[in-house]
Amino acid sequence: MEKKTDLRRLKHSELTVFREQAMKRIQSGVTVEEVCKGMGVSRAALFGWLARYRNGGWGALDARKRGGRKPKLDGDKLKWIYATVVDKDPSQMKFPFALWTAVLVAEVIRREFGIKLSRWSVMRLLRQLGLSPQKPLQRAYQQNPEAVEQWKSEVYPRIAAEAKKLGATVYFGDESSIRSDYHTGTTWAPKGKTPVVRTTGARFSVNMIAAISARGVIRFMTYKGTMNADLLKDFLSRLLKDSDGPVFLVLDGHPVHRSADVRKYVESTEGKLRLFFLPGYSPELNPVEQTWNFTKRHNIGKRTIKGPDHLKRLAIGALRKLQKLPEIIRGFFRHPECAYAAV
Repeated sequence: MEKKTDLRRLKHSELTVFREQAMKRIQSGVTVEEVCKGMGVSRAALFGWLARYRNGGWGALDARKRGGRKPKLDGDKLKWIYATVVDKDPSQMKFPFALWTAVLVAEVIRREFGIKLSRWSVMRLLRQLGLSPQKPLQRAYQQNPEAVEQWKSEVYPRIAAEAKKLGATVYFGDESSIRSDYHTGTTWAPKGKTPVVRTTGARFSVNMIAAISARGVIRFMTYKGTMNADLLKDFLSRLLKDSDGPVFLVLDGHPVHRSADVRKYVESTEGKLRLFFLPGYSPELNPVEQTWNFTKRHNIGKRTIKGPDHLKRLAIGALRKLQKLPEIIRGFFRHPECAYAAV
C-alpha cells in the first residue's frame, strides 16, 4: 500500500514548499503518476495545485492564500484532460486522426467544457501537465498487450531458464531486405534547395537472414528470392554447425517458420534445435530488429550503390563488421523493448 502524506499536519510554509516541489517535478518531466506515488499525494490534490499554478503562477501555491479568481480549468478538468491525452487516442473521441495535436486537444476542451483556448495556450497547458510532443512508436492494432506482457514476464524467462539448464544458446532470428534506393541521415546543402543523391536508376535489393544472441554473437546469410522452407533449413543447419551445444531460436510467426517442412527438420535434430515464437504483431520484441536498423542506418544507408553485387558486398561487409563488435550486439539487447532478453 502506498504511503500517503497527511497534508493537514504540514505548516502553511511547509505545504507551500511541498506544492512547489510537486510542480517542479512535473515540469522536469516526471509523470503525474510518479509524482503522486513519490510524494504520497492524491491525483485530485495534485491537479488542484496545477490549476492554482496555471491561474496565478508560483504565488498561487502559497498555502496562506484563500479564495481568489476561480480558474477556467480547475483540478477536475485538468485531471480529465490529462487522462484523455495519455490514455486515449483521438479516434476514441470520434476524430479521424491517430495523433494528439495542440489544435485537436483545444477542440476536445471546447467540446467537453465549452472553453476556447488558443493553440499556444494548449501547448503551454500540456507542458505544465508534464507532457511533451514525441514521435510515437508504432504498434499493430492486432497486437495483444496481454500476450506481450506474458511473453516478457513468464514465457521467455522459462525459455531462458531451460536453455541455461541444457547449456543451450538462445538466438533471436529474423529476415530483412534493403533496397538500392534506401538512404538515411542528412547532408549539408544551400537553404531552400533540397539536395539530390545520385544513384542507379534501376531498383534492386538484397535479402538477409540473421540470428543474434545476448552474448554478442551474430550468424547471418544472404539469399535470393523469397524466403522458403529450404532456405530456412539451410540457415538453421549452418546455425547448428556453428554452435557448440543446443540452439534455441526465437522467431516471429511467419508461415515459413511454422511450416510442416521446417517442423520436420527441427524434429530430425533430436532436440539439438528448438524453435519458439514471439507473440503476434510484436517485432519490437525481437532484438535482431536493432541489427537491421544498425546495418541500414550506419552503413548501407549512407553509401552510393553502384549495382546488385555492390549492394550485396556492402551488406555482407556490414554484418561481418558486426561480428567483430560483440558489445554492439549486446547493446541491442539493452534496448528498452528488448531488455527482457538481456540475460
